[in-house]
Amino acid sequence: MVALLLGTMFLCLALNFPMIVAMVVAPLLVMIFYMPSMDIMLSVQQLIAGVNAQVLLSVPMFILAADIMSTGHSTNRLLDFVEAFVGHIRGGMAITTAAACTLFGAISGSTQATVVAIGKPMRGRLLQLGYPDSASSGLIINSAIIALLIPPSISMIMYAVVTGASVGDLFIAGVGPGILMFLLFAVYSYFYARKANIPLQEKVNWAGRAKALKKAIGPLGFPIIIFVGIYGGFFSPTESAAIAVLYAFILEFFIFKTIKLKDIKRIALSTAVSTSIVFILVAGGQLFSWVISFAKIPQMMTNAVLGANPSATRILVTVTLFFFIAGMFVDSLVAIIILSPIFYPIAMLAGIDPIHLGIVITLQAAIASVSPPFGCNIFTACAIFNRPYLDIVKGIPPYLIMLLLTTIIVIFVPELSLFLL
Repeated sequence: MVALLLGTMFLCLALNFPMIVAMVVAPLLVMIFYMPSMDIMLSVQQLIAGVNAQVLLSVPMFILAADIMSTGHSTNRLLDFVEAFVGHIRGGMAITTAAACTLFGAISGSTQATVVAIGKPMRGRLLQLGYPDSASSGLIINSAIIALLIPPSISMIMYAVVTGASVGDLFIAGVGPGILMFLLFAVYSYFYARKANIPLQEKVNWAGRAKALKKAIGPLGFPIIIFVGIYGGFFSPTESAAIAVLYAFILEFFIFKTIKLKDIKRIALSTAVSTSIVFILVAGGQLFSWVISFAKIPQMMTNAVLGANPSATRILVTVTLFFFIAGMFVDSLVAIIILSPIFYPIAMLAGIDPIHLGIVITLQAAIASVSPPFGCNIFTACAIFNRPYLDIVKGIPPYLIMLLLTTIIVIFVPELSLFLL
């Protein structure tokens, strides 16, 4: 059964079929050959059930809010604000990039959207200051993954859908690891700039900083709405997504006046395409997870890999390895949808906090976005920067080391994720 399931998936991928085909065909064949008495129409019910979770309503709205902000001037306002305060210190431009990715992550919740929105303007500034091309690309695509740890995170929403964990708690728990990742990148940027002798920029006076802050007040309202609103209990994650869309529209259409009515159709179409991709993967993942659960494949795998009565640390390390390897070859959302139901039950039996487990999984999903050979951020950077694959991956290794250190700290210091709960 396992051989048929995995063999069919790999065959479909080898024949260059879309991932959704592999996720649907493989469990259907298992049902036909190993569960002949089961009504095949149950598969349709599971596909529908996969996208029937209320929390998924927040996904298209967060994507729409990010698309509106990306079309407008909010990105440049955030960049100018951060640069005004840290641009003059050693490695300031690189630190500005990491900080801007963190702030934009609080708007988009998507690594690829962050690469596009921040990468386009920042890459030119980094190159002009003397940063090598590979170092600039490596910084951008790795800083962009902070978006998956800073609320709102689409990966956290997917984990909540398949496990039933609280989305609000996940959003809050991701703040600590996200800030830690940014600090590690900032420290590395400082020492790299010293070693590479990157020239210093002119210091902006307080009048200039006040002007930059005034321009950035609007975009900075997004993390306040999402974090304070959810943490303060004023509204749910889904409600915060709806408010974010309204806030983005008012900001860009009425205040900044950077988008017109004719732009709405294009923005809505972009959101619809992105949302469709996510929902199709979720539906296919639900069918896949249902079949493997019914066949008791998770129990077989965990017993074979973990043995009897594994410790919490061993489970978390195993989860990290499985998600890291899976993320190198498939989209991180697919890995979350397929693997989370496998490890979640045994993690609960071992007494692991479901929110802590979710942060570990989300962190691995983030790392998978920049892990060769098939990290999605790598190919996004190749496309928007028009650079060869090898040039992009050349700047990744130092950041993978820092991401590994972040993973170790998150696993062994759960309080970093849970102290705000």
